[in-house]
Amino acid sequence: MMIREPAFAGRFYADGADACRVSIDQCLRRAESPAMSGGRSIDADRLIGCVLPHAGWVYSGGVAARVLREFAERTHPQVFVIFGAIHVPDVGVPSIFDRGAWETPLGLVGIDDRLSERLMGQTGLLRADPHAHDHEHSIEVEIPFIQQLMPETLIVPIMVPPDGNAAALGRAVGRTCRSYGVRAAIACSTDLTHYGPSFGFTSHGVGADGVRWARDVNDRRMIDLMLAMEGERAVEEAITNRNACGGGAIAATLEACKAMGAQRATLLEHTTSDEIGRALLGQRGDRDSVGYAGLVFG
Repeated sequence: MMIREPAFAGRFYADGADACRVSIDQCLRRAESPAMSGGRSIDADRLIGCVLPHAGWVYSGGVAARVLREFAERTHPQVFVIFGAIHVPDVGVPSIFDRGAWETPLGLVGIDDRLSERLMGQTGLLRADPHAHDHEHSIEVEIPFIQQLMPETLIVPIMVPPDGNAAALGRAVGRTCRSYGVRAAIACSTDLTHYGPSFGFTSHGVGADGVRWARDVNDRRMIDLMLAMEGERAVEEAITNRNACGGGAIAATLEACKAMGAQRATLLEHTTSDEIGRALLGQRGDRDSVGYAGLVFG
């Protein structure tokens, strides 16, 4: 059996089973605190998809925990199809980890190989390339939350380039999941604007004004697009305005969720590394900031 071993345990999130569970519990408590609360209540019986951030848990873990807790409190999906952003070179086509399992400090989570096979056959847009995932973090950092909250749920990891095929891929995946009859959910792993000198993006100055613009204006452009579920615009928006590292994953997720019957989007949380660093870590901030949003679709 092909197993993807954890590449970012001890870096983006805690290593060791006990430490990992403690960290997840801390993220869940942060998600319940007034400082992390926000957005509207959710009345859908079944959630179809979501958007999750993928930074180190100390920054984005509370947002990811809040979103996935919503799924855990309902009938659990049999499988999460996870569309991930790409931060590594030489992955120019949508690449699926189609069989075997992923390992984290919490153990193994299985791949739904039957669904993977159907997706490859029905979409015509996926390449089976498990090794494309070896050094990519965007999907890995979400997996322990799923293991802890929904231990019986399988996964199908897909890395999605930000190109013109992303929306079509999402529609094909959504139609296939719906016709297959599996109780599937779609997850998108992306962060929002990376702003500041460290990211070479200072169009509105260095300091508090620039960081505020990145959150309130640039992030908000992408969030409003996601709330409107306009998947066809996501890649161009992300490239033009540099307000998401996973434009392809966003496009695929929005179109997949619509194909599976989603009719509304709800923003649960929008924050930044600057805000979290100030509030929880005592950092000074103001120069560099990354945006994090948690949304659900139903």
